[in-house]
Amino acid sequence: MTDKPTLGVGMVGYAFMGQAHSQAWRTVNAAFDLPYAVEMTAICGRNKDNVAAAAAKFGWKSYETDWRALVNRDDVGLIDICSPGGNHAEVAIAALEAGKHVLCEKPLANTVEEAREMVKAAEAAASKGVKAMVAFNYRRVPAAAFARKLVQDGKLGTIRHVRAVYLQDWIVDPEFPLVWRLKKEEAGSGALGDIASHIVDLSQFITGQTITGVSGLTETFIKERPLVASTEGLRGTGSSERGQVTVDDCALFVARLSGGAVATYEATRFALGRKNGLRIEINGSKGSLVFDLERLNELELYLDEDDNTTQGFRRVLITEAEHPYMSAWWPAGHIIGWEHSFTHEVYDFVTAIGNGTDPEPSFADGLQVQQVLDAVEKSATSGSGWVSIASA
Repeated sequence: MTDKPTLGVGMVGYAFMGQAHSQAWRTVNAAFDLPYAVEMTAICGRNKDNVAAAAAKFGWKSYETDWRALVNRDDVGLIDICSPGGNHAEVAIAALEAGKHVLCEKPLANTVEEAREMVKAAEAAASKGVKAMVAFNYRRVPAAAFARKLVQDGKLGTIRHVRAVYLQDWIVDPEFPLVWRLKKEEAGSGALGDIASHIVDLSQFITGQTITGVSGLTETFIKERPLVASTEGLRGTGSSERGQVTVDDCALFVARLSGGAVATYEATRFALGRKNGLRIEINGSKGSLVFDLERLNELELYLDEDDNTTQGFRRVLITEAEHPYMSAWWPAGHIIGWEHSFTHEVYDFVTAIGNGTDPEPSFADGLQVQQVLDAVEKSATSGSGWVSIASA
């Protein structure tokens, strides 16, 4: 028994991100001391059979087939949006106006205009104590959070240069079907919004600097793909009917940051052999660090102050109780996984709700990332080169 108030969660979406977020909601009560007893109240999806199966598999008490019904439930106080970007704005704004806290997957929206409307709704709701946060989960990897602390503490000195890449290979097959992530009306953009948004946010989070201008290019390598009735499969279908791919397959850009640093960014889903290759290198006047998601319990750290006879990059294992989030888990040296970042994310959000503090990253932060993505797309489409980014 607990005397904590209950916070009922309603989640929109039950596919990849829905499964990841469900894992987080299942474990957060056991891992952390929360101001609320979190309850997995209801999950929502359009297909009744599929969402019912997801509710049973993932541990939700009930399900809905209309997100409006979910938003209107009295036993739901928080809406978690894990659906494609095409309906983020509509669902989030309705939920905030109904007085529900909102956690929304990245990127915040498909367009800058939608993101601005979401920020307006979040600001209006905040005056009534309703909280909103965008779900950039890689901020919650302990090694990434510790990298930020090293920069904040001045260990790297003045940040001068950033290199960030996110490489995947899951759509290299020309017969891979035309899923929603390859349609602009549903996804907004391709590799740019799907994975470059992560390295934009994460590099800004670690350095404490924001991108002020970009020059970029994008490319779509495979222009048409097979149409399929179902988008559940991940392999080629052999279908003879084909549709147009309306998003980018890769995005490359250079950038300037607000603190004077320069940066390069590369995102593609066409790098054979790279399954989830996110890597960020930060170079400063006193040292450098490297974070690699495929080795997410580690940092590579180089400090200029070290004796030059033994100087070099060192491997720092991020498993000590003193490292961010790690006191909730296992003894030192016992590693955690990708899914823990989502548990940390919902822990931070629920804690902010309970404490009445502003969660980060905010919808305004999500808008700023959206503006960067928009600037890259404008630069690439127009071929005009440099595009400055105005403040959100």
